[in-house]
Amino acid sequence: MNNKILPPGIHFLTGNVATAEAALIAGCRFYAGYPITPSSDLMHHMARRMVEVGGIFIQTEDEIAAMNMVLGASAAGMKAMTATSGPGLSLMEEALDLGFMLELPAVVVDVQRVGPSTGIPTLGSQGDVAQAIWGSHGDRATVVYAPSNPQECFDMTIKAFNAAEKLRMPVLVLSDEFVAHSYGKVVVPNPDEIEIVERARYRDEDKSRALPFDTRNDVPLFADPGKGFRFHYTGLVHDERGYPVINEEVTRRLISRLINKVRNHRSELVEFTLEDEGFRGDTLLIVYGSLYRIARIARRYNAKFRQLIAIFRPCVLYPEPDQELRHSIRKLGIDKVVVAEMNFGQYLYIVKNMLQDMDVEVLPLSVTPGFYPSPKRLCKALSEVLNLVLEP
Repeated sequence: MNNKILPPGIHFLTGNVATAEAALIAGCRFYAGYPITPSSDLMHHMARRMVEVGGIFIQTEDEIAAMNMVLGASAAGMKAMTATSGPGLSLMEEALDLGFMLELPAVVVDVQRVGPSTGIPTLGSQGDVAQAIWGSHGDRATVVYAPSNPQECFDMTIKAFNAAEKLRMPVLVLSDEFVAHSYGKVVVPNPDEIEIVERARYRDEDKSRALPFDTRNDVPLFADPGKGFRFHYTGLVHDERGYPVINEEVTRRLISRLINKVRNHRSELVEFTLEDEGFRGDTLLIVYGSLYRIARIARRYNAKFRQLIAIFRPCVLYPEPDQELRHSIRKLGIDKVVVAEMNFGQYLYIVKNMLQDMDVEVLPLSVTPGFYPSPKRLCKALSEVLNLVLEP
């Protein structure tokens, strides 16, 4: 590509390569990572491409170092990212939470595999959902994207960088082995058709009044280091200039703002699809990521599926699309909701919470992690859960 970003047009890429190329288009010029299946080829691609675009690539000694280096690069004003899988995300968690406290933009791609522990490294799952959303050792809110194909890996990676820069926080992209290693058509728009967000910064002349952790705004302006701004970075609870403070009111203001910055921008972040063409039944299937591709094929080619089951797919797992889901249920007259996921019920708990005061039955459909069902097998599993026949 001769020192250039991926040109506009149609390309045939894997999900991992689409993610890497999207990061470069979004302006990422720093990547630190440690190889781990099934994300390693994303790192390998970035190792080559960062040299070509004038960026920096570092293979670290472990995932802990990778996350800390990403935060350091972001603190220096660069757009930065890393990629890993479940065990690596566990190791990154302490530094990841430091990123929330320091309000440093970063993108973390988790290419999920079967767990816990080493599990099955070469097979994908959706077992990191709870960890991505709730893995913190304190209160914080995040943004979690869930692409289902290479095109969405491209699109959602750019959205993840934009959200990270706009909200000054780490943002996660939950891919999995199937999505990451599937080849597919990726349409790259012209540069003027791609929205690229840059973090809002203090101007050089603002030195005397800069408050990089200003609680009057849900997202404070960023103070570039080395330009004379007086502030401090710490993982401790801190005041508006970043200096440690042990005070109830300061603690309340700071932590609530870190959470509310996501809540206040919820309408800009939530994204979902609803497939209800030809639907005349009473059942809604909630599915995301790689399983959405399978469910969509099943619905397209199975007339009974189309008639009896609509599909609600959250593109962003958090913040959760609670208002949109409830509206869809009322609009369609839904009595039963089935949550299908390649784990044993992680997003299920979020769905139950979203629908706790609605008169609908919420049923789990747990697909064995690592073993992707064919559309026909998915229909059979749905038939068993709902006690009906979905044979085409």
